[in-house]
Amino acid sequence: MQISESVNVLGETLETCGTDPKTGFYRDGCCNTGPDDLGFHTVCAVVTDAFLEFSKAKGNDLSTPRPEFGFPGLREGDSWCLCAARWQEAFEAGAAPRVRLRATHQATLEMCELNDLKRHSVDLS
Repeated sequence: MQISESVNVLGETLETCGTDPKTGFYRDGCCNTGPDDLGFHTVCAVVTDAFLEFSKAKGNDLSTPRPEFGFPGLREGDSWCLCAARWQEAFEAGAAPRVRLRATHQATLEMCELNDLKRHSVDLS
């Protein structure tokens, strides 16, 4: 496993996104990415009920527990590493969750605009 350099969208060291439930493509609590992370799970989001409903309607049910995969299901307020493309899709639909910039990997900037992320930031509020 080769992880891309752990730098956030602000050019600083990537912070932990969430450990309860443990998030990240590598389940290391961080939104690290690498060549095997085809979905770019790089946006550290604080999920909302509205976003969870949006995601479920798009075919990705993040609220239902899946114990066979060690997934407890997400609830409003949980921090979770989202696919950058899904965050962008939710942003364009007016359903984007808040973002923790210091825990959002710089690779996100390949799909999302920093100013859009900043407008949804919990770090800079």
